[in-house]
Amino acid sequence: MPPVPMGKSGQTLAKGFNQLGWHWWPSDTAIATQQYDGRDRCINLGACGSGCAQGAKASTDITYWPHAVRAGVEVRTRCRVREITVNDEGMASGVAYYDEEGVERFQAAQVVIVACNGVGTPRLLLNSTSGKFPNGLANSSGLVGKNLMFHPYASIQGVFDEPMDGYKGPGVCIWSQEFYETDAERGFVRGYTYEINRGRGPVATALTGMFSGRIPRGEGHHEAYRRLFNRITGMVGICEDLPEEHNTVTLDPDLKDAHGIPAPKIDYTLSENSRRMLDHAVARGTEVLRAAGAVDIITEAPIGVGGWHLMGTARMGTDPQRSVVNEWGRAHDVRNLFIVDGSIFVTSAGVNPTRTIQALALYVADSMKKRLANLFD
Repeated sequence: MPPVPMGKSGQTLAKGFNQLGWHWWPSDTAIATQQYDGRDRCINLGACGSGCAQGAKASTDITYWPHAVRAGVEVRTRCRVREITVNDEGMASGVAYYDEEGVERFQAAQVVIVACNGVGTPRLLLNSTSGKFPNGLANSSGLVGKNLMFHPYASIQGVFDEPMDGYKGPGVCIWSQEFYETDAERGFVRGYTYEINRGRGPVATALTGMFSGRIPRGEGHHEAYRRLFNRITGMVGICEDLPEEHNTVTLDPDLKDAHGIPAPKIDYTLSENSRRMLDHAVARGTEVLRAAGAVDIITEAPIGVGGWHLMGTARMGTDPQRSVVNEWGRAHDVRNLFIVDGSIFVTSAGVNPTRTIQALALYVADSMKKRLANLFD
């Protein structure tokens, strides 16, 4: 499909990139710009964060799930798996889970596929202990739960004198990977992607202004708000976090969920490499916004305590001693157990992970089909 319109925000920031001679291109946004598969096209309603009445915003409940259900898949929601069980041969035999009523049940299976991402997957595997797997299922390498990666984000937002179109339509309009590849002169390895956002809606504008001290309480509040509303646009820098074994997901020895399953315990430290990358993203992003005409800059790096997206804790590889799953997603230790989520990433990449996870899901599914006849050999 054609890309979503760049809008005034995208065009303004594109001029800033052009002035500096830095590359950019229109962003893909997983939003339909034409009628497709029973879904209508985007008409810039602007409520992307809370849902889309057009069905233009892609999410698995309106893209993959309907096709899967029509093909015979049964979807059981509001269930929580406690452990993956194994038989005497060390093969996965099914899952023990709690249904939406809290009743414990068992689902037998010839093949088990785990898709709980970088925290949920290691939690489930580590909780699935047995005589054959005392340290957790598929964990002979000892790497289940290690190499946790997030995406540290830098936010660089500009305030402009002229009105923009930030609160209308999809948030992302253009991208830049000008600083994606390693350049040793920058003082860090790997790089980041700039994701250019149109701007903020009414409430987000108020929060941004108050948290940054640009909108006072009491006198002058509304005037200051009007100076910001529909005049903020900018970008985030999505930094490539690197795998480090000391960043882990383990089982909490004390904390449990409502079903008595040990909670995940996360131990993560933002690396010096990522900190330098964040600083670089803020500095270069500020240059872009100034070149585009911004009169004020609002930055935050990292956003939150470290980042988000959950990756790396059941990494893929050909060496069973240095990875959890093989090159087509099958656990080295359990021949009928597959993992298809962000936990199998070996590095985080400086981009949002969903499309990569979807591509891996399709690839692993094709690999399973090709090898189904000898899956249990």
